[in-house]
Amino acid sequence: MPFYTDQMKRSIHISAYPQRIVSLVPSQTELLVNLGLEDRLVGLTKFCVHPQGLKKQKTIIGGTKNFHFDKIAALQPDLIIGNKEENYQEGIEFLEKKYPVWMSDIYTLEDALEMMKGIGEITGTVAQADNLIHEISQDMASLAAQNKGTAVYLIWKDPLMAAGLQTFIHDMLGRTGFTNLVQEPRYPELSMEDLKKLSPDFLLLSSEPFPFKQKHIDEFAAQLPQTHVQLVDGEMFSWYGSRLRCFKEYVNKFT
Repeated sequence: MPFYTDQMKRSIHISAYPQRIVSLVPSQTELLVNLGLEDRLVGLTKFCVHPQGLKKQKTIIGGTKNFHFDKIAALQPDLIIGNKEENYQEGIEFLEKKYPVWMSDIYTLEDALEMMKGIGEITGTVAQADNLIHEISQDMASLAAQNKGTAVYLIWKDPLMAAGLQTFIHDMLGRTGFTNLVQEPRYPELSMEDLKKLSPDFLLLSSEPFPFKQKHIDEFAAQLPQTHVQLVDGEMFSWYGSRLRCFKEYVNKFT
């Protein structure tokens, strides 16, 4: 029986290339479609918004941290694809007792490309994955080296939470030309006083998971008059699937 190793170093056994796939991660759902697997994708989360219209054609199995196990069971999946950070441990542990579950664990661009290769292997789409990896690698290599200044990237409002070290966002900030001032791991909470002390050149307000708006720009700008406060597309900085093909164009337009 063939077996594959996921990014959590777990062995996944499947007898043939999967024909009924459930995706628990929005960015990986989009990747599966771009690998030509839309017909084999039977279930996804309510947050899987790309490609547009896909949710209307597939079964919604809940959120990334709240699975409806009965709906998953009804789909009879022969492969479930998840992520260590975006999904919840108890749910994954329950599913892996019944189904093959391939998990990604991503902190850097290199991890993302490795994930694409691994999913290509387990789904029989190696050629498509290799083409995608090559395209993204070429784009990233061609990004002009530049120093845009210091930055703090906020992902949440109450409490204020920022992207720190050991996150995919941190890696992508560096590739954009920003120096991330938040040097604590993962997603530490900050206060307004912390932001004032850090005094970043840029305060980047992500469109997700908290939907920062213009009113929030105004609020932060009033408190941080020396900082350029800007909304950014959270998908560009945190989606580690085939959406990375859009990253170069986004960065080139970024001000």
